[in-house]
Formats: sequence, C-alpha cells, structure tokens
Amino acid sequence: MLSERSLTADALSGAQERPIIATAGISGLGAALPERKVANEEIAGRLGVSVEWIERRTGISERRYASGGQRVSDLATGAGRIALEGAGLDPAELDMVLLATLAPDEITPGVAPVVAHELGAVNAGAIDIGAACAGSIAALALGTSWVQAHHAQHVLVIGAEILTRFVDADDRRTAPLFGDGAGAMLISADASGAIGPFVLGSDGAQAHTIRATRARGVLEMDGHETYLRAVEQLSSCTREVLERAGLALGDIDLFIYHQANARILSGVADRLELPHERVFDCIAELGNTSAASVPLALGEAVRAGAVWPGARVLLGAIGAGLVWGATVLTWGDG
Repeated sequence: MLSERSLTADALSGAQERPIIATAGISGLGAALPERKVANEEIAGRLGVSVEWIERRTGISERRYASGGQRVSDLATGAGRIALEGAGLDPAELDMVLLATLAPDEITPGVAPVVAHELGAVNAGAIDIGAACAGSIAALALGTSWVQAHHAQHVLVIGAEILTRFVDADDRRTAPLFGDGAGAMLISADASGAIGPFVLGSDGAQAHTIRATRARGVLEMDGHETYLRAVEQLSSCTREVLERAGLALGDIDLFIYHQANARILSGVADRLELPHERVFDCIAELGNTSAASVPLALGEAVRAGAVWPGARVLLGAIGAGLVWGATVLTWGDG
C-alpha cells in the first residue's frame, strides 16, 4: 500500500509536469434565434414615431421575438447544442455550463441546470451568471480561468435572453431596442487560439441608469446617461485590456462590442479614433439581445469572414449594474 506521503509526492510530481497555466481557446460557436421577425413598422405606430426615427436613433431595422411558449432554456439549449456539434464534443465531456441571462424562466431554479440536463451534460456543473449585458464576458472570464487552472477541459458559455417580455411597449426609450436570442461559446483546453487577458469592472452608484424593479417588472432606462457611460467605459476598458495584453489598438483586427445601440458603437469608434469598419455592427437585424449579444455578434463576424485564423479580436460589453468587461481573443484555425 502506498503511504500518504508517497501519494502526495506523486501528485506534486504530476502537477509539476503540467504548465502552471493551461491554454484555452474557443472550439465551437452556436446561435439560436426565434423565428418571428419584428420590423420597425410594427413598433413605430404604437410609439407615435416614424420608422426612420427608430433607425436613426438605434440603427435597428428588425429584431426577433420569442413565441409565447418559448423559454430562455429552449434558446440556450439550441445554441449550446450547435456549439457542441460544431466542435464534435460529446455533451458528457462538458465540465461546466455557465449561463448568462438577465431574464431566467423562473426565480429558481436557474436556467443553467435545465440546459445542462437538456444537452445531456451529465457530468457538468451548472451556474447562472447575472451580469446583465456584460454577462457573456463575465462567464467567459470565469470559464477561461477554470480551464487555465486545470479544473476543466471544456466549459460551455451561453448568453440567452427573452427580454421582450420585460419591455414596456409604450416606452420609446426601450421598446424599439430589445430582441430575443441565444449565443454560445465553447471553451476548450485543447483548442487552438487563445483567450485573455480580461478586465472586469463595476459602478453601483450608476445602478439607477438601467433597471427593472419588482414593482413594475419592466425595463427602465435613462437613455442619454446610458449612452455617455457606455461610450466612456467601453473605451476605457478597451485601453485597459490592451495594456494588460501588451498590445496597441492597431494590433486588433476587429472590435466586437455589445450590440446595444448603433450610436454607442459609433461613439466608441470615434472616441478611440478607429475606422468604423473595424468595429463590428450586426445590430440592424438582431437588436439588443443583452447577454446573448457578444456571442451572437462573434458568430456573425466569423460567418461574414471578418474573423480568420490568427486574427486578434477584442470583445467588450457594458450592462446594468453598471458592470463591464473586455478581453482579447486570438482566433484559432477551426
């Protein structure tokens, strides 16, 4: 029988053979969108504005609405399944499912355990991440750290929302903005490419800027203040994460930010003095999908050929809280 001392020595020896920090890359992407497309014409009349007014202020021409019986877990499962299939990974090999959402189907249980079950991820932990529109960045940071620390081989990050159920249809500030959908990113230790570093931040003094109270149950937003803070924080966290990575703005091939509003994307490009074509914009047909926004936009960029093997991509998002985050990806060879 081996002694406790020899077992400890063997364990230490094995640990020393591995790198202290494992590599992590994105090995799969997935997306799930409701079938129903809602054009501005359906919204403009009720709000007493023109179609052009909505497009000029938001950059959005249509968004997706979930059906009455559709659940956040349905969209999340669909996106997660596509990411797993694309990577050729058996769901039983998943170590963790991290589900970022602002609109869970119930107060409890969380969405993540339901999605893990539906996927067949029988060996995975499952945790909901509540960081509003920055939820996918936060989940990506946690999942990447889990892999880098050798605690996991595969972590599935999903952002999924059905926010249209929490929108005041008569509120011009929010009704034209939000859409539903889910996006997934599979993090794997053996994937090509790289993820990180990360920056995450918060400012609870600005919590009033975007909120949904239990009393009203709908999203309320100070549009002007949200615009100002979003441009400021997305610009500052971009510079901060690049400094941590030892990179300059010119080293990044594509900037993918939370698709909140086209004016915010344009404002960040102007603040950072970036050509607008280097700031990815797919908000016109999806609207603001909150936590689903970044993975959906990344998937759209890959499909459009705007991301290629070896490309450096900066992801950034800001959401209610206020909370924000950013990271740098080196895209793998697929």
